[in-house]
Amino acid sequence: MNCLKTLKDLFVFMKNTRLPESQMKELQNRKLRMLLHFAWEHSAFYRRTFEKAGITEEQLDNLPLSSFPTIDKSVLMEHFDELITVQDSHQEDLRKFDAETQADRKPYLGKYHVVHSSGSTGKPGYFIYDEPAWHTMLLGIIRGALWNMTVPQILNLLAGRPRIIYIAATDGRYGGAMAVGDGIDGVGAKQMYLDIKTPLDDWIDNVRRFRPNIIIGYPSAIKILAELAAKGKVQVQIKRVISCGEPLSCGLRNFLEKTFHCPVINIYGASESLALGVETGMEDGMLLFDDLNIIEVEKGAMYLTSLYNFAQPLIRYRISDYLVLKEPMAGSPFTRAEILLGRSEDLLWFEDGTGHRDFLHPLAIEGFCIEGLLDYQFRQNASDSFEMLAEAASEEKKPAIEAEMLLQMEGIMREKNLSYVKFAVRFVDEILPSPFTGKKPLIVPYEKTEMEEAV
Repeated sequence: MNCLKTLKDLFVFMKNTRLPESQMKELQNRKLRMLLHFAWEHSAFYRRTFEKAGITEEQLDNLPLSSFPTIDKSVLMEHFDELITVQDSHQEDLRKFDAETQADRKPYLGKYHVVHSSGSTGKPGYFIYDEPAWHTMLLGIIRGALWNMTVPQILNLLAGRPRIIYIAATDGRYGGAMAVGDGIDGVGAKQMYLDIKTPLDDWIDNVRRFRPNIIIGYPSAIKILAELAAKGKVQVQIKRVISCGEPLSCGLRNFLEKTFHCPVINIYGASESLALGVETGMEDGMLLFDDLNIIEVEKGAMYLTSLYNFAQPLIRYRISDYLVLKEPMAGSPFTRAEILLGRSEDLLWFEDGTGHRDFLHPLAIEGFCIEGLLDYQFRQNASDSFEMLAEAASEEKKPAIEAEMLLQMEGIMREKNLSYVKFAVRFVDEILPSPFTGKKPLIVPYEKTEMEEAV
């Protein structure tokens, strides 16, 4: 990326934060109408779906967005090839590209950035961004990461060539890893990736060598680095923490701010639109990027309309997160919301009997895509063992599923230096959702007995 162009575009883009609310609504509506017309002309799926709903081309300029039909991930995957507006990409080609090409930040066909969703079962969904959409999204993320900073402050920060460490899942086409890498390149900073599968001792060595002053990553992973810093195992001087990929609780935010003595910025995004909003404090709530998306909430369901991705238009696309809209913030043109529920998984922590502890992050193990495997869940049953519950499509599929799950898990545990951990596959008829959240947790952590807690 061209650093000067990125900064120039960023400073222009930042002006949207100072728009009056009425002008933001006008900007949002203008972008929406452009998107609707583009989808009508270039997406066979949307034109047919709109017509089936009784919507004519003339109504695209005035009909409320709530009058348009909704879609979800299953509809997207079923009608992928006729929904997208680019002619040289197909869903099966993307699967082949994802399976046979090393995961890196190189665009597909040199012009499409491919992000795969991290669903826990079945085939992954794919989201494509052409270069204009990717650039716009990056501006949104960079703006969020530098939220509340003035132009002189930003220039002063970047002049020092900040050293940014990214702690997350980095070995796949995860949108966060790709966007962070390109965004860091775009502002000319130094960067290091620290994969969540890396052994904990290696974390310490890498951090000591790199000496980061900005941290980006999953809050559950940043928490581990903060604990290492609190115990004196690493010494860091951090200017800003940028959380993404998971919900950030109030308690964890306070711990990170106290440990690192710096602002903590929480970026809200999804594979479908990597720049959805920013949160600078629990009392402020999440500010949604209304200049990039329209977020609707109906009967507890959340619907996304991405206003900048014309390669793969997403119009009233259901997102599995839950949020509640709040009263506007004085002086801000952005919609304010409270995120009630998103991805929030526990870590699997293991002990080897000598006091050495290490962890396994859910995103390191959620990529199983095995024919006949309908669902799975990890249940820790001791400090050094766990079982993988599996739901199979048929009895005949079970031997192959078990063999492949064990093979993949052995490789993951070997890479993580957790070979002492025992694990097995157990088939069940159904994996039930949590009665508290209504979602199926990927991980059910180990709960120590009172006797173990007393030791």
